[in-house]
Amino acid sequence: MPRPLGELEDAVMTRVWKWNRPVTVREVLEDLQQERSIAYTTVMTVLDNLHQKGWVRREAEGRAYRYEAVSTRAAYAAALMNDAWSQSDNPAAALVAFFGMMSPSQREALSDAVRMVEGDTVRREDEADRKAEAAERGPGGGEGPENPGGPGPGPER
Repeated sequence: MPRPLGELEDAVMTRVWKWNRPVTVREVLEDLQQERSIAYTTVMTVLDNLHQKGWVRREAEGRAYRYEAVSTRAAYAAALMNDAWSQSDNPAAALVAFFGMMSPSQREALSDAVRMVEGDTVRREDEADRKAEAAERGPGGGEGPENPGGPGPGPER
């Protein structure tokens, strides 16, 4: 489970996630300097720490590096939520309390997410059923010029 990012780490990762492309220390520095006074070496150290922690990958470009996020902000948030939930001695009560804190738009987003997951589960089950049926028919068991009637006699269902 990832540890929560510190304030400066989060400020840097917010930019890396938002821009969704490899970034340089200079780019992050210039954007951060619009909000606060910060040194180049500080941003460089934060990005190096994020690289060591596995949050960003880097690629050399001349004497500098370009940094790119390893995963998305959504994946980070999901991992934090999962960790918090798994630490509860009563997960159902924790979910009820969490849902109670949600705004109507957050509840709507949750409903949409549940529908997406349930739809994905149904699609995976349908695909597994199709693969099992194809395996039962064996190679060449479908309809075609060499087998006009389909699989022919076989086990009754």
